[in-house]
Amino acid sequence: MTQAQFFQAVAEASDLSKAQVRAVFTAVEEIVTKRLKAEGKIPLGGLGAAKLVDRKARVGRNPATGEQIKIAARTAIKLNPSKALKDVFNKKAKK
Repeated sequence: MTQAQFFQAVAEASDLSKAQVRAVFTAVEEIVTKRLKAEGKIPLGGLGAAKLVDRKARVGRNPATGEQIKIAARTAIKLNPSKALKDVFNKKAKK
């Protein structure tokens, strides 16, 4: 699914125009970015939560040549799905 198709699907499901949907997602993007910078985490409603995590520097391996490479330390964004979202995809068989 492309971004345009995603915006179209949301527009159809919410009775909003594609321009309005794009504006909402732009605002959400700005708010998430600001909150992550300020607080390091943000709830994303029924989807779960996003938080910043520090990744340590490490040694990796180039899969094509097998050569060792240094991977620098960095800050990454980790998305933790909500229990409800996980349950949708991990239904246990009923006995």
